[in-house]
Amino acid sequence: MKTKVFIDGSEGTTGLRIHERFQGRDDIELLKISSELRKDPAERKRLINSADIAFLCLPDAAARESVSLVENEHVVIIDTSTAHRTEEGWAYGFPELSKAHKEAIIKGKRIAVPGCYASGFISLVYPLVAGDILPKDCPVSSFALSGYSGAGKKAIAVYESEDRPSQFSAGREYALTQQHKHLKEMQKITGIERTPLFSPIVDDYYSGMVVSVPLYTDLLNGKQTPESLLAYFAEYYKGQEFIQVSAADDEIAQSGFLAGNEMSGWDGLKIYVTGNEERIVVTAQFDNLGKGASGAAIECMNLVLGCEPTKGLQI
Repeated sequence: MKTKVFIDGSEGTTGLRIHERFQGRDDIELLKISSELRKDPAERKRLINSADIAFLCLPDAAARESVSLVENEHVVIIDTSTAHRTEEGWAYGFPELSKAHKEAIIKGKRIAVPGCYASGFISLVYPLVAGDILPKDCPVSSFALSGYSGAGKKAIAVYESEDRPSQFSAGREYALTQQHKHLKEMQKITGIERTPLFSPIVDDYYSGMVVSVPLYTDLLNGKQTPESLLAYFAEYYKGQEFIQVSAADDEIAQSGFLAGNEMSGWDGLKIYVTGNEERIVVTAQFDNLGKGASGAAIECMNLVLGCEPTKGLQI
């Protein structure tokens, strides 16, 4: 029997990418909503409650409204918005973090897909805190570079227009007030005591991102070097299909550059450790539309269904 799936918000970037990943799958029956009814609460309610799994690819307020429409206790909700990522009763959709995270997803009826920047930050900081390498009270900062595909339909249209402002041809730093919407989950999921300083940059390419966390080694527990942290990450994520840890002689790292679009079109995440004995930078490189959004959502669905986690994904 095929799994009935409904995508609430199927015309947005994330919804379209999820739909693309269903191509060629014979185990999914996609429930479709007509364009004229896609904002109609009654029709959305009918389809959500007719589904086995409903993906919410909506702004926060609309995602909360969709959850309020659920009456079928068996439907699994996978929410890609920010709305429920730190809410009680919602599994955080990053199964590689720990056995407990994976188990919560497999058994969960409410799953919140991590934010794109948060995915990179948490993939780096969570293991360091869990291994008592990074003290919870240590101030943490992060900088990141992303393609414009995560900026929303209006911004994408500006980037791709012929008469766009000249500023859109360069990287643009934003979230200048330190109020980025991913900060809450970045702090809560990792368990750090202080909200991190975060400086994201959106640039003139479509997809892919790098998220970096700089570290002073004298603020870490134990004697840490780039080599020791690289070995630690390799052991922590050993056997994880979606997470790669660069080798010491990795060609990309050895080049001296980490490109934001290097992993565009891939659904995994790659970790690098660079620097020296005094200052280290740990970096996650991935696709903001892959492991940072729709790819992660499909991975969570696959775990719920008990099928191969990589099914339908580029790994």
